[in-house]
Amino acid sequence: MNDKIVTLDADNFESEVLRSTQPVLVDFWASWCSPCLALAPTIDALAEEFDGRVKVAKLDVDAAGQVAERYGIQSIPTLLLFRGGNVMEQRGGLRPKDELTRLLESSLGPEATR
Repeated sequence: MNDKIVTLDADNFESEVLRSTQPVLVDFWASWCSPCLALAPTIDALAEEFDGRVKVAKLDVDAAGQVAERYGIQSIPTLLLFRGGNVMEQRGGLRPKDELTRLLESSLGPEATR
């Protein structure tokens, strides 16, 4: 896995996501999910492109089902964008990179610079 992507579980979710000082994109996925696997290269690319500005993380719903349940994840892949510990946006299914790039750029606000 890309070293710029944080692997989440029930133990580190609060510290890595809810207490993060930067926006966090969480990919709820599973190894048996074909659309999840198809989305993985896009998630990798976003982690590289937004490194240092947005934290990109993955949560395996089979390994941390209680966290997925807490956020009402009923289908995967589902992407949640957190800011200040709150869910700001949600996207389900396989999404194109340009849509997700716009989502992350909007989460940074007008004060963000490249």
